[in-house]
Amino acid sequence: MSRYNYVYIYMEYIETELQGVWIIEPRIFSDQRGYFVETYKRKEFEEKIGRVDFIQDNESKSAFGVLRGLHYQDGDAAQAKLVRAVLGSVFDVAVDIRQDSPTFGKYVGVELSETNKRQLFIPRGFAHGFLVLSDTAVFAYKVDNHYTPSAERTLHCLDPDIAIAWPLPKQQLILSEKDKQGKFIRNLFV
Repeated sequence: MSRYNYVYIYMEYIETELQGVWIIEPRIFSDQRGYFVETYKRKEFEEKIGRVDFIQDNESKSAFGVLRGLHYQDGDAAQAKLVRAVLGSVFDVAVDIRQDSPTFGKYVGVELSETNKRQLFIPRGFAHGFLVLSDTAVFAYKVDNHYTPSAERTLHCLDPDIAIAWPLPKQQLILSEKDKQGKFIRNLFV
């Protein structure tokens, strides 16, 4: 056998309690020079999760305490996302908003950081948001559909029926005006 026929698995795929939401933990190769990590390998991703045609990469920078979300797009404009923190640390959340799902209104929260290099895959049918835990964070994500302003929706991040255990006190959270006006899950389909 040739020394070039090895198959390397660079990421571990961990299914969460919410069907379709996956934590992806990469293998990190580091030494005194720095590190190397694969962040996306289409073939491996499709074998574990399925086919998702990512069409755009986005990036944002936020300060400590900024909470962005919980955002989603309605109908045909819905988006799947593959998210990660390139710099700093965030608490990332996906909330199931699939009306007929047995886990409707439930959430998964996971820390994504420049140190652990974890990613979270969030399929269509989920609201998404993150809270910055470090001084600043650079957040990067892939999406499988274009941004459609008329389809953009916001689920309130402090909805008591969802009861997300954000790791900072409420008075430290920095929300946009749009996010402060988010809908509560009980009114989502009204």
